[in-house]
Amino acid sequence: MSIRFRNKLLNALPEADLNSMAGQLEPVSMPRGEVLASTGHPIEHIYFLTDGIGSVFARTPEGHSAEVGIFGYEGYIPTSAAVGSELSSYDVVVQVKAEGHRIAYENFRAAMQENRHFAQVMVRAIEAFAVQLAYTAVSNAVHDVNERLARWLLMCDDRVIGDEIAITHDFLARVLAVRRPSVTTALHVLEGNGFIKSERGLITMRNRAGLEEFGRDAYGRPEAEYRRLMADLS
Repeated sequence: MSIRFRNKLLNALPEADLNSMAGQLEPVSMPRGEVLASTGHPIEHIYFLTDGIGSVFARTPEGHSAEVGIFGYEGYIPTSAAVGSELSSYDVVVQVKAEGHRIAYENFRAAMQENRHFAQVMVRAIEAFAVQLAYTAVSNAVHDVNERLARWLLMCDDRVIGDEIAITHDFLARVLAVRRPSVTTALHVLEGNGFIKSERGLITMRNRAGLEEFGRDAYGRPEAEYRRLMADLS
């Protein structure tokens, strides 16, 4: 019997490989705020989302943190498991209520060692995620908060079903590393241009094409690189 998942990486696997792994993939529901991995702590499971969004935070020894990347149904986390690391390199938190599947670390490592195609898909996903992390650093350095917010909302819109993103101003301030009043001002700019509708705890996409144009080069290159890396795998 053919088994398919909404997660793009799992669906890039040959049918026989996916069917053989299906019994190891445990369905999970993840509420907003659930911690999936912590810096320096053992990796117990690897997560493949089918809906929702997770945030990846880098944390300093003093406890300061900043979001460096996001993931949804296009990827998996923690990616450090693919290279045999038993400890997570990042904090991983669910930012938009998620659904998906998880696999035990030992089973994931066995698949990496025994299944060439599975390993190839996971390694390419690491490269795609590394490009996203690099462009997050570039965007934080060269773009203003309005353009960075536009980029972040476009990335979220890529990963949710429908045109609504359930997110609070406080969380936006954390992921953009700015104060909450700056978030409020930036949301007013985007809403004033007709790109979004902002309500308490909810942002609705109204004009994605306009938002992409507004964000200029803050958005697009990592997404194109992901498509290139995955083009011949599905």
